[in-house]
Amino acid sequence: MGGIKIWQDFYFLTPGLYTSVCTISIVNDSLHGHIELHPLLVKIIDTPQFQRLRHIKQLGAGYWVYPGASHNRFEHSIGVAHLAGCLVESLKNQQSELNISDNDILCVKIAGLCHDLGEYYKLSVDHQPTTFFFFFFFFFTHKKSSADVFDHMIKENGLQDEMRNYKLNVEKDLEFIKHLITGCFSSLFSFFQWPLGGRLEDSAFLYDIVANKRNGIDVCKWDYFARDCQHLGISKSFDHQRLLKFTRVCEVEYGEHKRLSICYRNKEADNIYDMFRTRYSLHRQAYQHKTVNIIEIMMNKALQKADSHLKFSTAMHDMEEYTKLTGQWKACILNKSKKREGDQIHTMPMTLWSMYVHTQTFCLFLSVQVKLTLTPLHKGSLKLLCPLIQVVHIDHGMKDKNPMENVYFYNKMDPDKVIPMTDKQLFLPKTFYEKLVRVYYEAPDQQINSAMRCFDQWEKNKFGLGAAEV
Repeated sequence: MGGIKIWQDFYFLTPGLYTSVCTISIVNDSLHGHIELHPLLVKIIDTPQFQRLRHIKQLGAGYWVYPGASHNRFEHSIGVAHLAGCLVESLKNQQSELNISDNDILCVKIAGLCHDLGEYYKLSVDHQPTTFFFFFFFFFTHKKSSADVFDHMIKENGLQDEMRNYKLNVEKDLEFIKHLITGCFSSLFSFFQWPLGGRLEDSAFLYDIVANKRNGIDVCKWDYFARDCQHLGISKSFDHQRLLKFTRVCEVEYGEHKRLSICYRNKEADNIYDMFRTRYSLHRQAYQHKTVNIIEIMMNKALQKADSHLKFSTAMHDMEEYTKLTGQWKACILNKSKKREGDQIHTMPMTLWSMYVHTQTFCLFLSVQVKLTLTPLHKGSLKLLCPLIQVVHIDHGMKDKNPMENVYFYNKMDPDKVIPMTDKQLFLPKTFYEKLVRVYYEAPDQQINSAMRCFDQWEKNKFGLGAAEV
């Protein structure tokens, strides 16, 4: 028995031998349970470009506020691949007339797995008259970057041959996967001629699965809503597993043209609205939390000090350098920065706490019709405090529009016919969009009252209201 045990240890530590015998890998995910991974997905996961996602926090600075939010982009990406496979396989089993091939399923899974490859933090410079700040926010508009990193990953690791081994058409299917990652913008659906390569128009519904630009209902959100709520300790009523059971493909009219699109059973309307409401709640309670934003401001300062010689802001133009960026940027700065800058950044946790204690956040709910004019905030005593003014946008996914307007339904009696969903059939809010004005400043406690009076006066002048301290 001892000899067998030694042989087994050697077997599992030998990747080539292992993958030649075992065709499917299984991982145990905290959210979805046991997930089966196609061997090509395992090859992708084993690349350095994908492994970097282990070191990028899903919620970035949110981890400083919510200690439970320690999850990373790595497990989220595997979860999205799993849900993408579940959805497309469910459609294939229910509707054989869709002619969904095994290659289609594999490509959709790969797109789900790689949709966050370009994830990092958005590094951009906002030039002011005398200074500038780095805006260090989550790079939510990262889909084009993910497609670029995906291209780089395939070439750097020679995965073209692996794709051919599993009967994929490298040129055609790579284009298809990149379109799945970036998503198909809704404006393209009004064109008479199908604008995308990789697949024909009959497969238009596949572009709704990973990155749905038409109505925002996709498996990426299904995973991160559930995963984030789990780690944040925030409750949700949206049930993605139930919605998956009541999903099918129907022919939908877009102007004078018809295309196959993913639709949902009419009784799931409340569940779908709960999904959009979950998005709003997560932004309100976590993603746009005032303290999270404070921490991001301090991170901006650290990056500003280090960028002169570490060149973080130019890395996005070099795929080789970009794929070295992770959430462990502070350690990178400490290791490579000059001693003086490194010492300043090393004390950042204490500085973060100090700023939190001496910061007051003022929130003002604004109608979408109101044009923000913040010039008065720079007058009087507040000007001496050098405030940072932030306008936070929180919505249900479609800015000021009702997100349910772009969702299509079917009923049990006639599942191939699309039916509209009127406002009278749902209990919806009057508005779907709000703006918050926040003023951050570093100052002694005795200056707080002066700042509050200044903000109060501006608020009364503009809206006849008093400021609300949060």
